[in-house]
Amino acid sequence: MERLIDALADDADFFVEHVQITAIVFDTTDDVTVWATTYFDNSLHFFHLGLQFPALDLLLRLAGERAEALQEEVAEALATVTEWPCLLEYTTEEKPPVPLPNVAMKLACTYPATLVDEDDEGESEAEEESEEDEDEDDEEEIAPHNIFYLEGVYLRLEP
Repeated sequence: MERLIDALADDADFFVEHVQITAIVFDTTDDVTVWATTYFDNSLHFFHLGLQFPALDLLLRLAGERAEALQEEVAEALATVTEWPCLLEYTTEEKPPVPLPNVAMKLACTYPATLVDEDDEGESEAEEESEEDEDEDDEEEIAPHNIFYLEGVYLRLEP
């Protein structure tokens, strides 16, 4: 299985379909990360989707016949979680991945945060040259994460 970010030609927003949720991770009391797979260019890719809880609830409601049971499981986990992060996994025969039938998601790439303060003044020339070399290396290494933001959810309506 490949990382979805590695299959993209550029960092433009894009759509994925045939999504299956393989895990839900409650990062904090406000944020959740969904681990998912999708078929892209005829092969299976995985990605992480950073969400707020209302967006997770929307995705769970679109989980077809498993929607109600998933909503109850997530509600119970949230009510009883004592340590963060908390993981709900869907990768076994008893708990298979959760398909989102007829759903297309518009995703946006995320990038690592830069920690360099460009307003620093008073550095020596040697320090500046050293930083320039590091910046060139960093530019080559800066690539989007395999974590995405959800820009929108769309349903395929059959005539």
